[in-house]
Amino acid sequence: MQILQAILSGLAMGSVYALVAFGFSITYTTTKTFNFGQGAFLALAGLIGVSAIVLFSQGRLTGFPDPSDVTWGAFLFALFAAMLVLALLGYLLYATAIKHFVGEAGLSWVMSTIGFGIIIQNLALLIWGPAPIALASPLGDGIVNVLGTGVRPQEILVFGTTLVLMIVFDWLLHKTKMGKAVRAVAFSKTTASLMGINANAVAIGVFAISSALAAVAGVMVAPIATASVFVGTLLSLKAFSAAILGGLENPRGCIFGGFLIGLLESLIGLWYSNLREIAVFGLIIVVLYFRPAGILGRVHAEKV
Repeated sequence: MQILQAILSGLAMGSVYALVAFGFSITYTTTKTFNFGQGAFLALAGLIGVSAIVLFSQGRLTGFPDPSDVTWGAFLFALFAAMLVLALLGYLLYATAIKHFVGEAGLSWVMSTIGFGIIIQNLALLIWGPAPIALASPLGDGIVNVLGTGVRPQEILVFGTTLVLMIVFDWLLHKTKMGKAVRAVAFSKTTASLMGINANAVAIGVFAISSALAAVAGVMVAPIATASVFVGTLLSLKAFSAAILGGLENPRGCIFGGFLIGLLESLIGLWYSNLREIAVFGLIIVVLYFRPAGILGRVHAEKV
């Protein structure tokens, strides 16, 4: 039963990695850039969620939420508030730190996104302070029996929400005009522009979506890992690793990579908790040695 519990917990954390990894994928395929400061976005989402719940339940912006404050209405309000703020930040990030470097040689966008993330992190530190903030789940903190093993309700909520979102976004990418525009820009920005597609609008859209997905992940994981200025760094690093492992240019591969890393670290942690990070990043090194484009990535042939 311990193995089953580890699998279910791994799927929950893998869901968080999958959401963020998917965001990395759609921004990279369309602009060949992504947000290296995504960890700060994740952390900010959880903190915004805390303040939104306090505002919804207590009518003020300062203070800490009691478990009784975390109703479904308050939690949904927190989720949408974080998504809105981070989507706007995603637009601001693209407009100020990325747009001018798209298509240019060099890695200036790497430093600019890291700098943007550091600014966000330090502003959050000024507002919320360094101490982690505990947040209850709207489903309560009791244990749910699933196939004879105990699971936290929040873990089920995280997995279920991610599953629905990934199905919806996969459908949007492959069955709608908006998704076709994204894939067209990913294939060739020049060709897409000749077809009348506004590549700049697509880039703004994918960065807003990527940031909104980070908001969902940040709010959803807060009842599991607490809300803190520093909680997003390792989460975003593992999400980026998931994207690389699954195939950065394959959104489905990134989702697969997220769940794989979540399961691996949970199962390894069952017996050797100190080896979780070693196992995860060791696997990535081995996979990239044999599959440089990732497990489900495609190798592009270049003419010389």
